[in-house]
Amino acid sequence: MDSQALLALDIPAQDLLQALELFSRATGMAVLVDRDLSRGRRSVSVKGRYSAREGLQRLLAGSGLMARYARGDAFTLQVPPATQAPPQGSDGARAARLNSSYASAVQQAVERSLCASALTRPGAFRALLQLWIGADGAVQHSRLVSSTGDLQRDEALVQRLAHTRVGRQAPSSLRQPLTLLLIPDTTGTRMDCKDWEGASGV
Repeated sequence: MDSQALLALDIPAQDLLQALELFSRATGMAVLVDRDLSRGRRSVSVKGRYSAREGLQRLLAGSGLMARYARGDAFTLQVPPATQAPPQGSDGARAARLNSSYASAVQQAVERSLCASALTRPGAFRALLQLWIGADGAVQHSRLVSSTGDLQRDEALVQRLAHTRVGRQAPSSLRQPLTLLLIPDTTGTRMDCKDWEGASGV
């Protein structure tokens, strides 16, 4: 995806999670959302032609959150560092860094797992998932908050997630469950699963 390409965006001010879903549909970008972090927050209106990154920055203005990019077409949300940054190596700063980078690792592990099956390959359906991850990185429990509309796919998603393992240890400060929103792609630029072709997701 060309992060500099101008896109016509028309996203009204609303609940932040709903605004992010509309933004993801319009741009093809994937987002990993901590539902507790986004709860009670609202977006501002975004109307006009912007690059995906500029549009996201405008959408998040005033929400108290900022985007952290896992790659060019995927991001997580985090609380911006305080104006007066904590001393280097402080517990608060370390926890923020660990949680943010771990969210990116979770996103990559889930993508790898779901891309291993044509039925669960992201881009053709919408689903809201919650994950509980053990200290060893293995998904201990997952919950499908909203159905994809296909019972066979719902079951396949739960089975794929049960075999998902994050390749790093979960930070002790991680708040669980993690919430992951998967949405249909309407841009013709579905998530590229080539990096994970042949991967077992185990």
